[in-house]
Amino acid sequence: MLLTSIDPFVQEFDRRFDRIARQAFGWGEDTARGAMPLDGVRRKDDVLLKFDLPGIDPDSIEVTVDRGVLTVSARREEEYGEDDRLFVRERPMGTFTRRVYLPDHLDAEQVDAAYSNGVLAVRVPVVEKARPRKVEIQWADQRSIDS
Repeated sequence: MLLTSIDPFVQEFDRRFDRIARQAFGWGEDTARGAMPLDGVRRKDDVLLKFDLPGIDPDSIEVTVDRGVLTVSARREEEYGEDDRLFVRERPMGTFTRRVYLPDHLDAEQVDAAYSNGVLAVRVPVVEKARPRKVEIQWADQRSIDS
């Protein structure tokens, strides 16, 4: 990106266009710029969710589970001095929230979370009865299955 001053007319046009686009697509201030990218992986014994939260203070991250909904919230604060003059802003600031609905086959009571290198990893175990298991095959001469 070119780091030079931009024509005030162009800046005003960009601001208005962004505002109209947010309104047209139903995006709020937090969701338009504060999307929290997520990867989800189903493994044998659990589900692993990874949220990208670069530059977030780990103390501002909150993970809660309430009635089958996992909520991740985080906050990024301003980092500029009093005499600093901001001329480009692309990094979102403020509070970001993402909700994930947990199905019944996941154990919402045993959720674990860890934050490292800008990635929040949340592990949700699969309940025992929903885990894959091997079914024993009965031979006809051992026992028959009633139809």
